[in-house]
Amino acid sequence: MKRYYYSNFIHNFFEESEESILGKLTQNHHFSLDIQQKYSWLFQIKNIKDQLNIFPYGKIFLEFSIPRMGKRVDAIFLYAGIIFVIEYKVGADTYDRHAIDQALDYALDLKNFHEYSHDRPIVPVVIATAAPKRDMRLNWYSDQVAIPLLSNGEDLKSVIRHAAENLNQASIRTYGFAEDKDDSLDEWSEGNYKPTPTIVEAAQALYQGHNVEEISRSDSGAINLGQTTRKLNEIIHKSRLNNQKAICFVTGVPGAGKTLAGLNISTQKEEGHEEHAVFLSGNGPLVTVLREALARDEVDRSKTSIEPIDKKTALKKVSTFIQNIHHFRDEGLRSQAPPVEHVVVFDEAQRAWNKPHAERFMKQKRGEASFNMSEPEFLINLMDRRDDWATIICLIGGGQEINTGEAGLIEWFEALQKHFPHWCIYHSGQLTHPDYSWGHNLSAKLLGLNSTAVEALHLAISVRSYRAEKLSEFVGAIIEGDATKARSLGQELPQYPMAVTRNLNKARQWLRNHARGTERLGLVASSGAIRLKPDGLHVKAKIDPANWFLNGKEDIRSSYYLEDVATEFDIQGLELDWAGVCWDADFRRVNDAWNYYDFRGTKWQNIKDDFRRTYLANAYRVLLTRARQGMVIYIPEGDFEDYTRLPEYYEETFTFLRSCGIKIL
Repeated sequence: MKRYYYSNFIHNFFEESEESILGKLTQNHHFSLDIQQKYSWLFQIKNIKDQLNIFPYGKIFLEFSIPRMGKRVDAIFLYAGIIFVIEYKVGADTYDRHAIDQALDYALDLKNFHEYSHDRPIVPVVIATAAPKRDMRLNWYSDQVAIPLLSNGEDLKSVIRHAAENLNQASIRTYGFAEDKDDSLDEWSEGNYKPTPTIVEAAQALYQGHNVEEISRSDSGAINLGQTTRKLNEIIHKSRLNNQKAICFVTGVPGAGKTLAGLNISTQKEEGHEEHAVFLSGNGPLVTVLREALARDEVDRSKTSIEPIDKKTALKKVSTFIQNIHHFRDEGLRSQAPPVEHVVVFDEAQRAWNKPHAERFMKQKRGEASFNMSEPEFLINLMDRRDDWATIICLIGGGQEINTGEAGLIEWFEALQKHFPHWCIYHSGQLTHPDYSWGHNLSAKLLGLNSTAVEALHLAISVRSYRAEKLSEFVGAIIEGDATKARSLGQELPQYPMAVTRNLNKARQWLRNHARGTERLGLVASSGAIRLKPDGLHVKAKIDPANWFLNGKEDIRSSYYLEDVATEFDIQGLELDWAGVCWDADFRRVNDAWNYYDFRGTKWQNIKDDFRRTYLANAYRVLLTRARQGMVIYIPEGDFEDYTRLPEYYEETFTFLRSCGIKIL
């Protein structure tokens, strides 16, 4: 499938009739065509014919696809070594901020993810057809993406010429698109597109029917998400064919794409079979954000269809695809009937509750006095009620347990050993890794069981940050307290900006200076960061996850405002482009070692329980791995007059992070 509705060399474009061009656009548009869209296309065709006829060569693309964003650029013009990204707003009398951000987003998407655009200058242009002319000043970001130029369409030729004249002939030779090389113009559109979508973008694309290979990149050294998906589908097919019960443990470092793999399985159906998989998560904010994002997208896309749907209907439809694991569990308590699903995906399965915590919750909150199982045992029991076949897919994040009662893998393996020996077990072979084993001999739990190690079930390299595949290792070294290792790994992150500061306003400004277009920025902090309150950061004031993660720059509830702070519970499984990590005295360096504290009543109290210490360290691991493109860390100066915020509580942490190679802002 072509990435565009229409393309042609510019000299051929002028010779082709408007009706012919419009016909090709219409033919490739797979939705109902409304009058407004037809009018906009006709205006664009006329405007390009009128304005670009002075240029001797080049190539024009109309409705060029941006897969990661699920949208299309109105026009792209390749000329003089430059990629012009043109976004029309027909009838607009102002240069709307949203339109400027949209054009810049498209340009950044090409720069970061399109193979033949990495090293070429890109100029976004916003055309508001009823707006006044604006002065042309061509200013560039460091990666050769220009700050968007503004035009009303009548001066488009001047905009193109102005940009071209700012690049000398040497640049033209370097970047290609030379006058006598039409083949280089042809090659550009065929370049590999390797996007790294956010989990929200990925969910929207998968829900629309794209496959995981279309919306994810594959890097040397990383096990391709497509391979993992194919292996899981093979296991599902084998279970169906042989009427078997199977459980798969998919492991991976933070940001490696485990949730993406799970969502991919949940949106697929094997040809000839109607049953669907369901994606289950105990992560309330993740479920809320993904459901809201999919529902909003469904409503927006339906506006151009014959039968648009409302938000309530969209949310109901989405709820069959993504469910809260606790609701799924509670339905199993109410009825002894087997679930309708044959395949269930448990996200962050290592966070399932151990037996004491599950029993206490069920007795106190659900009135189930006789409940005597761990959450993993009960969930396997639910699927075991099926008398035909079932497949459970457990997505396991190493070092991601952040709350009391979260058991890691041991409860799953003990349940299989004691109660479900007839199940086929597939695991990634990472059972001895301390992030997954928690000091237990997991291999011993599999003795005598039908278990198979499958290498493809481990995702080893983070793809959350397309700029920093070593980020999770770097953060791991920080949590381990190994400054030498962290500094060495930090040298492998040249394109991932990091800074540390003692001034919160400087941290906010750093974030605003780095974020472009609609790149999302936000402040995050540990849920135990109680003494950030004097800085106006109230970790006990709950955010609305959907508003914080999805709403735009104009909404004070959104992350963009840098006022409301998200904790590890709000942001686990989700991500930002640019994060401000606000560090309190709960996790602090003392005498060259990490110390663990909980603020109780009027003072900090030392945490002695090993499990609670692990949860706190993991909270900071989560916070430090949320940013896709870069982060700034804020550490307060402290206050000699406030015994809960003494400077000594923060100073050694700041010194340690500096020794890890993080630059001072």
